[in-house]
Order: sequence, then structure tokens, then C-alpha cells
Amino acid sequence: MSIFLKQTDPLAEHRVDSPEAMYRAIRACGIIPFFENPVAGYSIEEMTPAEHWFDGESLGPWDWKIFAVQCGDVAYGKFLWGGKASFATAEVYRDLLNWRRSLPKYALREGDRRAYEAICDAGSLTSRELRRICGLKKAQMDAIMTRLQNQTLVVTGDFERVYKGEFLEYSGWQLSSFCRPEDLFEYDLRAPFRTPQESRERLAGVVRAAAPHVTDAQLHKMLD
Repeated sequence: MSIFLKQTDPLAEHRVDSPEAMYRAIRACGIIPFFENPVAGYSIEEMTPAEHWFDGESLGPWDWKIFAVQCGDVAYGKFLWGGKASFATAEVYRDLLNWRRSLPKYALREGDRRAYEAICDAGSLTSRELRRICGLKKAQMDAIMTRLQNQTLVVTGDFERVYKGEFLEYSGWQLSSFCRPEDLFEYDLRAPFRTPQESRERLAGVVRAAAPHVTDAQLHKMLD
């Protein structure tokens, strides 16, 4: 849902009407939710004109996210607002990882360990492969993967478009593969880096630069 923003608001500068424009918006914002959320205007959805948002002929950003991920320097996963789809540059995501992994609430759950270790061992696995390895139904596996993404333990490594039917039509179904962010972006987690609190402050600064109207309470719900 598009909204009207003051022209002085940085979010008003972005119009997502192509894969390249979507990638530029992600790069400019540093970190941004995919869908509408409590911070007005701060989403790919709200930057997208209505004629490009699932108009029946074009899949818009739902398909364009594949281009963004395949550029190699954009993280995609369910890691903001408690596990909602979001994007971040590899640089900014490094700070999110540094902050989240310092918090006990984001520690790996014992029940999720099998899936996480399978990804560590294989390097990358599709959601379908993970269901087979873990012996779980789709809803159960989806819940685990949402937690692992929110904990910054895994991100989406790639997408495969799924073509179905007699004429092999593509209607937006995609098969995701998951990997560890330190493998995808080649982070050296043993190298000196900012403290977790410094990373939290930097994250807040990045969000405020993109969305100056964000409140402290919204930042807390989004990042912590």
C-alpha cells in the first residue's frame, strides 16, 4: 500500500518499478522490511507503485527479489520485526548478526539444532531437502527456518523459480535454499569487529537515516 511522504523524507526518493530499482533502494536504505510495517513508508511494498504490485500480469518485487539476492551483496530473510521478510546489505547485516548473536533470547534452540547442523554440513540446503532430512511437515519446517533466520544463523542463499503444469508456467512459486551468512558473505567472525552495542547503535543510525520518523519503541521491536 503506497503512502504519501514529504519530499524531504529520504523514503520519498525511492520508486521500485524494476529489479534494478529495487536493488538500488535496498542498497540506499541499508536494511529494510519487504512488507508494510509500523514505520510508515519504510518497506519495499510501499515504495512500489500499485501497478507493479501483483497486478495479475507482473509478479513485481516478489520475483525481483531473486535479482537482489543473486547480486551477491544483499541478505534476504525473515529477520526484522520478530521474523518478517526483510533485506539488508551484507555490510549492515554483519552488524545485525553481531548484535543478535550476543543476546541470549536468540540462542539456538535444541529442537532446531538438527536443521542448523544439516545446513552447516552441506553448506546450502533447500527447504525441500531440509524437510526430508528432518522428517518434518512444511509448517513445522517453516517455523524452524523462521527462527533460524531471525537468530541470524541462516539466510536465503538463492531462489529457484518453479515451473508447473503442462506448459511449465511460472506463477511465483519459488524454492529457497538456505545457508549461513558467514559462508555466503565470507565474514571472518574471528576477526576484530565492533562490540555488539556498537553494532546496535550503528543499526539504529542506518534505520534513522532511511526513516527519520522511526521511534525508539519501533526500533526496539524491529531490531531487538
